[in-house]
Amino acid sequence: MGGLGSDSVGCRVQRVIAANGTQRLRGIGDCVVTVLLSEEDKVEDDVVFYLVFSGSTLHHCTSTRKVSSDTLETIAPGHDCCETVKVLLCASKEGLPVFVVAEEDFRFIQDEAYDAAQFLATSAGNQQALNFTRFLDRSGPPSTDVNSLDEKVSLAFRHLKLPAEWNVLGTDATSHDGGPRETLMHFAARLGLLRLTWFLLQKPGGRGALSIHNQEGATPVSLALERGYHKLHRLLTEEDTGEPDSWSSLSYEIPYGDCSVRHHRELDVYTLTSESEPHQEPPLPGDSCTGHIFKLMNIQQQLMVRQKISIFRRLCPHPFPQ
Repeated sequence: MGGLGSDSVGCRVQRVIAANGTQRLRGIGDCVVTVLLSEEDKVEDDVVFYLVFSGSTLHHCTSTRKVSSDTLETIAPGHDCCETVKVLLCASKEGLPVFVVAEEDFRFIQDEAYDAAQFLATSAGNQQALNFTRFLDRSGPPSTDVNSLDEKVSLAFRHLKLPAEWNVLGTDATSHDGGPRETLMHFAARLGLLRLTWFLLQKPGGRGALSIHNQEGATPVSLALERGYHKLHRLLTEEDTGEPDSWSSLSYEIPYGDCSVRHHRELDVYTLTSESEPHQEPPLPGDSCTGHIFKLMNIQQQLMVRQKISIFRRLCPHPFPQ
């Protein structure tokens, strides 16, 4: 298994889902990272560990979950490019400064799912590219691979840094005139990609695409019905449909100011992602950890308060007048 830190520190990290145990992470993130601590570094109850990933344009800080006295788990963040990043294992204890326990290099790699998601995202509104995707309907994928394709491409889409003006129908206003054309929603419905469809419905232009006919007169709704994708058809025709059950184990983004915060419900860990400051001297490892960790700790506390207020409002829909 790949090591994190020196033999004297005794901490090492492995990617649980990786068969070869290498220090390579998919750019789309959401895979489990396990940290195994040596005997002398076993987790005390009042010590909290974090992983800080420092890339060329993005920094990620993740909280961890204690599995046992010598084992931690967290979720690998989604990254914006293929590169080698510095990973610091940091420890925090009340009343003491944050200190770096170990460090190592990790490499984010770009796989086929990430490539496919990028191609689809840039093809929104591009009729030539979208018509090309129809060849997938004739040449594959086999029905047994559709679920895997759906999961991987949807996950990659969730971690893409889409422009603020991105639209399912494309950014060209003339493509929103309602004329017959292919859309990303047609692509997803034609192949029965339930998760990707749900994702697109949450984006600008997603609902509008449902009523658009292609050159054959088909809408995404009619394609789902014609091909017997009953769950997908319900998703397209019912209001306020929840996210697919299989996504409950994935991280989801929480809007929070100028940074990105993701919460992985199954492990109950948080990831803070922020942009690196351009033309700035690299901070010392401890300084880098401290800033990111304190910011994540403050955000976690504020989110917990929000959650408690939300629960209170549900339990007490008619509070006392102020």
